[in-house]
Amino acid sequence: MKSDIEISRQSNLLPISEIAKNVDIPTEELIPYGKYIAKLPLDLLDFKNNSDKKESNLILVTAITPTKAGVGKTTTSVGLGLGLAQIGKKAIVALREPSLGPCFGMKGGAAGGGYAQVLPMENINLHFTGDFHAITSANNMIAALLDNYQFQNRGSENQLRQILWKRVLDVNDRSLRNVVTGLGSISNGIPTETGFDITPASEIMAILCLANDLEDLKTRIGNILLGYRVGQEPVFVKDLGFEGAITVLLKDAIQPNLVQTTENTASIIHGGPFANIAHGCNSVLATKMALHFADYVVTEAGFGADLGAEKFMNIKCRKSGLSPKITVIVATSQALKLHGNVAESEIKKPNLEGIKEGTKNLEKHIENMQSFGQSVVVAFNKYDFDTDEEIEFLKEFCNSKNVKFAINNGFLEGGKGAEELAKTVVEVCQNNPSKPLEFTYENEDNIETKIKKVAQKIYGANDISLSDKAQKMISKINNLGFSNFPVCIAKTQYSFSDDAHKLGVAKDFTLNIEDLVINSGAGFIVAVSGTIMRMPGLPKEPQALQIDIKDGYVEGLS
Repeated sequence: MKSDIEISRQSNLLPISEIAKNVDIPTEELIPYGKYIAKLPLDLLDFKNNSDKKESNLILVTAITPTKAGVGKTTTSVGLGLGLAQIGKKAIVALREPSLGPCFGMKGGAAGGGYAQVLPMENINLHFTGDFHAITSANNMIAALLDNYQFQNRGSENQLRQILWKRVLDVNDRSLRNVVTGLGSISNGIPTETGFDITPASEIMAILCLANDLEDLKTRIGNILLGYRVGQEPVFVKDLGFEGAITVLLKDAIQPNLVQTTENTASIIHGGPFANIAHGCNSVLATKMALHFADYVVTEAGFGADLGAEKFMNIKCRKSGLSPKITVIVATSQALKLHGNVAESEIKKPNLEGIKEGTKNLEKHIENMQSFGQSVVVAFNKYDFDTDEEIEFLKEFCNSKNVKFAINNGFLEGGKGAEELAKTVVEVCQNNPSKPLEFTYENEDNIETKIKKVAQKIYGANDISLSDKAQKMISKINNLGFSNFPVCIAKTQYSFSDDAHKLGVAKDFTLNIEDLVINSGAGFIVAVSGTIMRMPGLPKEPQALQIDIKDGYVEGLS
């Protein structure tokens, strides 16, 4: 089997204008970024001229709780899009942009895999159209303008007593989590204890991904809470008057990106918040753009269904009016066996009992998605060591839970290998689509109740525990009138609990909330659980050690 980068390099890319033409995107409206990438201007979203188009089918792809073995969610998303095209459906895959942090840290890439990739994968994984850099610059421009405001108003009643805003970088760098700026003489500014988050955790990223248009983006930026003056008077970006300047930095980044797959079908890639520390979905604009031009749109939500899919429903859908026709949950035998207490060294060996025990994790995710009113399809990424007995058991298990089961071989065979999954998805969309979306909590619930409902209904916790810091933040949230915001829980992706070592389905646990962060521009409250970090660190042997360029070709991305 060729490596991902070898497959991508040998794929026959078509000019981006041909990709656009195949899904009826006006080629004269494209903003080209070279031969194979283009920006899509927002005025393409003219829904008034789209009234005759039949309703599109939005398909959400999520997964069981992630493990070291992986599950292949992005590969499945791309493969499903290819499979739908293979059976004659007009489909677009709408994905998030990769972050340099994981690419050079753990993963090495996030553009799919095998014969189910989005291309050109090197560009997509490395800088792409500069969206992440624009978000980083916008975030840090706010920090610089705020620091200047503090310097110019030092000693006056206008000076902020507490600053909440941090800088960001799109790298994993634990040394920057806590820093002091402004050291040296007074001309260097006012010494301030602060820190860095990774760019996907920036509120600017969340705002970009939830904005409906450029004006909404500007309004949301103006609503960012920067800190407090003496007497707890809140200060927002709009109070300092530079929301317009920040919006200017994002005027191109807000436009979704059009690329292609290994089989020359259309894919729209835009935005990239992580699901363990942010809301984990691509932009609302990208999803709506895809729905505007395709009959079937495949999108994904980060990590397991308890994180990305929960936030997709409770945050993205709540705010945008989107609603998936069905949800696909991805699973593999290896991941199921790890959740079934099988040793990592043994997960490629037949072990029906391990599979049976591991399905408890799958079952919980199925139940969670059904609680939103979703019809569910389980996509099983098959490996050559999977036995017929194991696969038959999983199929019967899914039938007993009233969900469809389909084998996906998109990694090895592209669209042809995903035909079974595509046909199953179309059948469910046509004959058993999801019910109207049911949220986990109501807007009117207070913040503590919202967190508790997610913890108990989605994670299976007995209760929640709020630190003193979190309890004080609830008072601030209520005083500022933000108690109607949805909650975005930041926690480990490896467990239903806040303990990464509790695999399978965690039982008898309390979800610990250490802090609450007000994202008033994005319009949600981040609840920080356990020891989760908004600036990741690098592993002992980062993927960067494998990345190189030889004879003009990039190596080490996968």
